[in-house]
Amino acid sequence: MIRLYNVLRKFAYLSDTDESQLMESEQPEESIDAPVDYVDEPIEENAGLSKALDTYRKLIDRKDLVEPLTDKEQNSLEKRIKEIEEREIIEKIEEHEPVEIPCEKNKITIGPPTLTRFEKARIMGARALQLSLGAPPFIPIPKNARISLDISMEELEQRVIPITIRRVLPNGDYQNIPIDYFEK
Repeated sequence: MIRLYNVLRKFAYLSDTDESQLMESEQPEESIDAPVDYVDEPIEENAGLSKALDTYRKLIDRKDLVEPLTDKEQNSLEKRIKEIEEREIIEKIEEHEPVEIPCEKNKITIGPPTLTRFEKARIMGARALQLSLGAPPFIPIPKNARISLDISMEELEQRVIPITIRRVLPNGDYQNIPIDYFEK
């Protein structure tokens, strides 16, 4: 800040100020590369855990109520807190190799047994795009069909579109489900 002030003063932006004021306000500059000691502040090993335990203790302690905890309840609380403290903390998640979950006997294990509205929209949109770009329809074109979306909706209802839905779990495991396996 003082350097900036001195530079600006050289360019006559701040030439009307007293030099004596500058001398009084100057402080010795610290080196940026100098190591910093944080001896005053103890580093807590697991601050999040201790904060969570304090909150848990306050919830169970029932200070707002008229009657305090009995000795038995206090011992039980301390036992639970000790259990929580002794739990293993997982700091690094091991890599999980995604695995395909097979569809056995037309059984869908991931998600609902019907197509979700998002899956329907995605299928109809993709198929309508294909039809609008000249792909041959899988069914005779209905008389009431005006646009390619109408044809794709009818194809989806009849389950003639050769498509497979991939449903993925949060850990990466997935299931490839043919469209025939879904309930109508």
